Amino acid sequence: MKVDFKAKQLEFAAFIRDPENNPPPADVPEPRMAMYRELFFNNIDNFLSANFPVLRAILSDQQWLALGQDFFAKHVCLSPHFSKIPEEFLDYLQNERDGSDDFGFMLELAHYEWVEMALSIAQETVPTQHSADNLENQYLRLSPLAWPLVYQYPVQQISPDFLPETEPDQPTFLIVYRNLEDEVHFMTITPLTYRLLEIIQEQEGILTNDCLTQLAKESQHPNPDVIIAGGLQILKELAEKTIIIFSNVFVR
Repeated sequence: MKVDFKAKQLEFAAFIRDPENNPPPADVPEPRMAMYRELFFNNIDNFLSANFPVLRAILSDQQWLALGQDFFAKHVCLSPHFSKIPEEFLDYLQNERDGSDDFGFMLELAHYEWVEMALSIAQETVPTQHSADNLENQYLRLSPLAWPLVYQYPVQQISPDFLPETEPDQPTFLIVYRNLEDEVHFMTITPLTYRLLEIIQEQEGILTNDCLTQLAKESQHPNPDVIIAGGLQILKELAEKTIIIFSNVFVR
C-alpha cells in the first residue's frame, strides 16, 4: 500500500500544533505523539519565555500556557530560524490574537521586549565618531542601530507591580540603541527629541543647522534661538552615544 507522505506529514503537524482539534495519526502510538508534541511546544515556550520575560512575569502560569498554545496552534511561521520566533509572535499578537481579556498594553510591551533582541543580533555596524564639538556644520544620519519609538503605554515601567489599566494622557517616547561595545540601551526622551530624530530620519544627510532651524520653526517658540541651542546640545549628547552619525561630507 502506497503511503501519501505529504498527507501523513500534514496529519502529524496538525496534531502537534493543535491536539484539541486534530486527531493523532492512526499508525503512531498516542503516547509517542504526546511526547513529540511536548518537545515541539516546550522549545517554543522556552524561547518565548526567554525573549519576553516581563510579559511572562505578569501572566499567571495558566495565562502564559494558553497564550503560547494559541500562538503555536494558530500562527504559521514563515521562517525556520529560531531567532525569528519573537517577530512571528509579534505578528500573531497584532494580526491573529483574539484576546478580549488581554492587557491593553500587551502588544506594545511585547514589541518593546522584542526590540532589545532584534538590536542585539542586528548585523549593521556604526563607525567610531570623532569629537562632536563642531557639529553645527555637519551632515546628520540616524544610526541603523538606534530606533526612536513611541508607545501609548509606559512600557519600560510595566512589571507585576505596575499594570496600567488605561492609556496615560501622554505617550511614552524612547530611543533604543546599541553602542560601540554592542550593549543595548533604552533611554526615555522628550517629544522634542523624538521629533528631532524624526527629521533626521526623514531627511537623511540633513545639515545640523537646517535640522535645528526646521525644529525651531515647527515648535513655534517665541524665541527660536532657545530651541536651536537646546537642540544642538541634545544632538551632541546623541552623537556621543552614537545614536546619530555625523560627517563633514554628504553621505547617503
